[in-house]
Amino acid sequence: MRNFFKAFIYAWNGILEGFRSERNLKFHMFAAIVVIGAGVATGLTGTEWFIVFVLIAGMLALEMMNSAIERVVDLVTVEQHPLAKEAKDIAAGAVLIFAVASAVIGLLLFIPKWFNY
Repeated sequence: MRNFFKAFIYAWNGILEGFRSERNLKFHMFAAIVVIGAGVATGLTGTEWFIVFVLIAGMLALEMMNSAIERVVDLVTVEQHPLAKEAKDIAAGAVLIFAVASAVIGLLLFIPKWFNY
């Protein structure tokens, strides 16, 4: 049972390290706070809040995975290797796809509310 609880401590340490060291993670958290503020201001429904929560959590988690992949690649090789670049670029591309999709979904949720506001 002790190892089970240690896993939560390790995970929490990872979250804190991510926010301490990753500029993009800080940006996404700032964006999340702005979106939450807009949600409060426009009166999102329960379903809309669920969608926003999933998008925010997914974006933060994916950004942390991207950071972890970058660190592992840097640990494995200090040389400029085409596969290392591809791994980093693919991970960054996954973040970009989710960020664009999240922005589009956010616009679909908020634009009708702004016109009725």
